[in-house]
Amino acid sequence: MTTRGRGEPGLEDREILQRLRTGDAAGMEALLGQYGALLRYVVKPILPREEDREDCLSEISLRIWERVGSFTEDRGTLAAWLTAIARNMALNHARREGLRASEELSHQAAAPGPSPEEAVLRRERQETLRRALEALDQRDRLLFYRKYYYLQSTAQIAAELGVTERAVEGRLYRIKARLRQRMGGERP
Repeated sequence: MTTRGRGEPGLEDREILQRLRTGDAAGMEALLGQYGALLRYVVKPILPREEDREDCLSEISLRIWERVGSFTEDRGTLAAWLTAIARNMALNHARREGLRASEELSHQAAAPGPSPEEAVLRRERQETLRRALEALDQRDRLLFYRKYYYLQSTAQIAAELGVTERAVEGRLYRIKARLRQRMGGERP
């Protein structure tokens, strides 16, 4: 049985998903009770203004409600799925707010998309990076994700890990050097 927050005690992820899939609002309440802190944790470094975070969290709840049917456990955990939704929605929200703040951007023509060759090369680089990240030990991989995927500050990571910022920066430097080497770049 799991309890990650103020949600209904003892509700497992499968029970929450079942409730959401049947349209039971108590499922969303349980999900937010158990995973709300995680969602806020992911959104906070991307959206520094409280009102933007609140708007985004509302959008995240709606997205979860709309897309719960697309979640399958064989593709990952519920926490990972929620984290991805939160991160992507926060980045979209930040972009949208940035566009609203700059009238010039709305008048510019959209840049043409990548050519088919560029798209293939990009997919190959992404796959190479994915394999290089998988080759890292879990501690290094999580540190890399915190900094470059979740966009957490070095100060936040250092405080939560109980180390100095310099230690975090040094470890990230070594991780990036190993990734560069694995991806065919310079030797560390």
